[in-house]
Amino acid sequence: MIRALLITKEKATRSSLVGELAPYDITCAFVHYNNGVGETIASTRPDILLLDIDPTTTEQELKAFIRRLRRERSLPILAFLPRELLESIDPHLDVEDYIISPFEPPELSLRIRRIVNQEDTGEPGDEVIQRGNLSINLTSCEVRVDGTIMELTFKEYELLKLLAATPGRVYTREALLDKIWGYDYFGGDRTVDVHIRRLRSKIEETGHTFIETVRNIGYRFRSEPE
Repeated sequence: MIRALLITKEKATRSSLVGELAPYDITCAFVHYNNGVGETIASTRPDILLLDIDPTTTEQELKAFIRRLRRERSLPILAFLPRELLESIDPHLDVEDYIISPFEPPELSLRIRRIVNQEDTGEPGDEVIQRGNLSINLTSCEVRVDGTIMELTFKEYELLKLLAATPGRVYTREALLDKIWGYDYFGGDRTVDVHIRRLRSKIEETGHTFIETVRNIGYRFRSEPE
């Protein structure tokens, strides 16, 4: 059973989601944008956040809200995007995926399952992210390539863990700064580039390619590591 939490300003208009998602083994709880989101995440322990984007919310407010969500808990976010915002939304908004509203429940359930399954790094209780010849033990914070332990700094480890958890997903330098260094960090994008370069020099020393540069945007972990 997948647990979803919908963050919305229009609970009444979205209440039908409970019954619509139930046949797909997805439960859905609700919370208002400004009414104890952090507490609700902690109490319901969702597998995914559904963010109902309100057309009256400015882009700056939306980005700030998503940053706060990311700090509450590392959870994937699927955004409900009103059709009228399709042309104006920032394509680099820090969410895993969008679905255009109005939508059909089968499509929504499929997108939820795809994202949650992608985030799942193994069987329940498994604390290892395995990507090709690279493994990250989330309990011991141990990284191995071809069985050899890699000596990483804390920031390098956090960068690798974030990228490897969502292979194929592109992170902008700004998003990486916010997630790893924090929103109040005053360093520039150069900080990310330097740490990525050092990380690559360690984990790709044996000829593997795990991290790719997306020109003028940022970085991603290869969908199919060598």
